[in-house]
Amino acid sequence: MTQSTSGGGGGRGNGRGHGYGHYHHHSALCCLSGAPPLPGDAPPTPEPATAAAPAQAQGAAAVAVEGVLHKWTNYGRGWRERWFSLRDGVLSYSKIRAGGVAGARPPEEDGEVRLIGARISGTRRTDKPAGVVYLKEGKDENIEQEALTRNGFSSSRHGNFSEYSTTESDEFEKQDDCELTCEDEPTFFDSVDHFIGSENSSSAMLSGQAVVGTQKQDSNNMSPQFRRRTKLPEPTEKEKGISLWSIIKDSVGKDLTRVCLPVYFNEPLSSLQKCFEDLEYSYLLDQAYQYGKMGNSLMRILKVAAFAVSGYASSVARPCKPFNPLLGETYEADYPDRGVRFFAEKVSHHPMLIACHCEGKGWKFWGDSNLKSKFWGQSIQVDPVGILTVEFDDGETFQWSKVTTTIHNLILGKLYCSHHGTMHIKGNRQYSCKLKFKEPSLLDRNPHLVQGFVEDNVGNKASFLIGKWDESMYYSNLDTFRVKSANQLQGASLLWEKNKPAPDPTRYNLSSFAITLNELTPGLQEKLPPTDSRLRPDQRHLENGEYEKANVEKLRLEQRQRMSTKLQDNGWKPRWFEQDSGDGTYHYKGGYWETREAGGWDGCLDIFGEFSET
Repeated sequence: MTQSTSGGGGGRGNGRGHGYGHYHHHSALCCLSGAPPLPGDAPPTPEPATAAAPAQAQGAAAVAVEGVLHKWTNYGRGWRERWFSLRDGVLSYSKIRAGGVAGARPPEEDGEVRLIGARISGTRRTDKPAGVVYLKEGKDENIEQEALTRNGFSSSRHGNFSEYSTTESDEFEKQDDCELTCEDEPTFFDSVDHFIGSENSSSAMLSGQAVVGTQKQDSNNMSPQFRRRTKLPEPTEKEKGISLWSIIKDSVGKDLTRVCLPVYFNEPLSSLQKCFEDLEYSYLLDQAYQYGKMGNSLMRILKVAAFAVSGYASSVARPCKPFNPLLGETYEADYPDRGVRFFAEKVSHHPMLIACHCEGKGWKFWGDSNLKSKFWGQSIQVDPVGILTVEFDDGETFQWSKVTTTIHNLILGKLYCSHHGTMHIKGNRQYSCKLKFKEPSLLDRNPHLVQGFVEDNVGNKASFLIGKWDESMYYSNLDTFRVKSANQLQGASLLWEKNKPAPDPTRYNLSSFAITLNELTPGLQEKLPPTDSRLRPDQRHLENGEYEKANVEKLRLEQRQRMSTKLQDNGWKPRWFEQDSGDGTYHYKGGYWETREAGGWDGCLDIFGEFSET
């Protein structure tokens, strides 16, 4: 039986120690000690309840839940039985000693009690509990930051850069009556269900970590005005099967950006929209901003590193390529539920360059991207060229470039992609980061591995990172943090975890977030410029499953695209970005959102409309 409650009272007079959101408790509260079990470990199954208190008459005290559950203690002692009690929104637990249970109270004193867990013997004593969890929904940013600071996010507090201790102290096991206050330990939580705050709450708890500044956002977003869609439209036509090899066999060694493929090999997204898909986990930058405000520069760069890796998570099992945008094509994304506003434009046709700019909660993100690809028969190698930059409001910046991507088994075998190479995240202040994306091999037992470290200005290693780019990232400051498997993470703390897959990903295997990118929400079309990717007809037909119409439109637009080189040679300039005369990168020059508000799209070309070659 699973029972859920939102914490009510039970707080201390000073208002400290409150978790944020709702608490879900299960028969195995495996992380109440703050030490997550290794992946694959399972708690012992409690024996069924053998007794239950008789029902009380109406008007009696509220029903409490008490009993024996197995609690994770540490890696040496494993799962141990503890007596748990849930009363009036306060969850407490205590050790079971010979002759009694600390903190247990008879049902006749406190109203109806439901017993759970294993049979216990002996008389109950009213000793102080070994641990008490106070749960209360919080919406005050000052309380949140105070709690985070108190829970030891600074390296000087715990000696490791972790939000919680990864083992239970020996003194705790030796002392029978040791009350854990919130000044001593962080808020406890369940490892299976994480805290989900209310819509107005600015924080939540995520997999053993107190989240700074904002909650982990589910990809199925809910804005104040409307709910975003959760699946694509049902296709109106049956899809045709075409051999990729029959089309690209004459293109070995060539740049595939110049090879025209039928629409059946595309997904209903443009490369501009794919740029925004890299910001699915933008809440990591929100957290990084908050850590910097609190003076924790190390946690800031760790969150930035996790963000840099998270952009690859959605590339797993994505068999189709995005549409190449037309010269001057744009894409906007205004997600107030996430606190981000994104804009991108194709600024050059040859070489193909895409520039983007995003504003978040206390940070800005921008960059330009050029892909150089080579086809080698059985695989395609894609080398991104360009620099990505994150700048926080306090002036701290981080810059990095993406690693190489290879798409394997184009002819025979299961199609898959890999990301490999070294990513250098350079900061302008105290810390920088180096991440190594492991190249796959035939005997590789741990694919998608990412390992790295953070170092300060003088080269001292401050923290280590490990994870998988398609699953999660962890960190630790232990010098002995050397593991060959991302599943062996003793002493490591979670930085980022991939969202759950979409319930209906379709053959494109889109994430829940990606499914929303091409959506025309109510009232949006009237506000968009004629250059926005959502208005591209071949892409819209493909999304609707109108494959024949999509193919006809794609051929028409590609014919128009061939005129782009001539247009660019005649002095065409991007409208919303300008090129830096020094390093040649493109920067947003402003004005898009102001023009959108005024509805002044008179100067924008109808790049998707009919055209004449004369």
